[in-house]
Amino acid sequence: MELFFNLLITGLVVGSIYALLALGFTLIYKSTGVVNFAQGELLLIGAYICLHLTVSYRVPFIPSFILTFIFMFLFGFIIERIFLRKMIGEPIISIIMLTIGLSSLLKSVVQIFWGTDTRVFPKVFPSEPVNLFGIKVSQVYIYSVISVAISLVIFSVFFKKSKAGVAMRAVASDQQAALSMGIEIKKVFALAWAIAAVVSAVGGVFVGNINGVNTNLSQFGLKVFPAVILGGLDSISGAIIGGVIIGILENLVGGYVDPLIGGGAKEVFPFIFMIIVLMIKPYGLFGTEEVEKV
Repeated sequence: MELFFNLLITGLVVGSIYALLALGFTLIYKSTGVVNFAQGELLLIGAYICLHLTVSYRVPFIPSFILTFIFMFLFGFIIERIFLRKMIGEPIISIIMLTIGLSSLLKSVVQIFWGTDTRVFPKVFPSEPVNLFGIKVSQVYIYSVISVAISLVIFSVFFKKSKAGVAMRAVASDQQAALSMGIEIKKVFALAWAIAAVVSAVGGVFVGNINGVNTNLSQFGLKVFPAVILGGLDSISGAIIGGVIIGILENLVGGYVDPLIGGGAKEVFPFIFMIIVLMIKPYGLFGTEEVEKV
């Protein structure tokens, strides 16, 4: 049982980070209809920016974290303005291919500036584990879950209560109707990319504190894809729940199945589970079913 609870807690931490990344995916998809394949690179850049400020400029972690937020928010705006704005009205497949190219470009820029070696954050969180229901849990895990939960609550309130959040929901529901009501679609698109960059940065900083920072962090963008599809591409709550489910399942499979077969199941199982769910519910667990009349 101790192994089970250790795997469950680790899966919850990873799953909460998946949920943040899935939220970024969903925001962009709901607002623009585009699947962003550069989400993992936004996570990567956020982690490196915070690490660079903390290590190279000796900025304390909390101010570095806040400065990373600000930088990534502006960076998301810039990406949308330079690369995506001119693609409005173009075929969706062209925009998706652009995000794939953007993924390679951002990863190459990271390698030029910081190389490929693994770097570690200085000691930020207390090393003494916390006894949780008889299980010793690293404090970085606890802080990660709490921070991610707070972030998700803040964004949920933002979407429901703020004027900008309501505008984003309106655009996601019907772009033509939103445009007729005076909502500036281009600004909503830019805001969606900015928020997606911020939530990716939050995930990147905590993953970096747990595993170190290197270019392999960008793979989280692909690993979180089953969570997005599982929850439903256009469902924010589905993205969160899907992220947690995939994180827990991935760690349980890694702990119980990988030792029996020599490894590999942990990476493959989320995609297998995604396929099984899609065969039963093609729009995901919480996705909106579209009925096309002919």
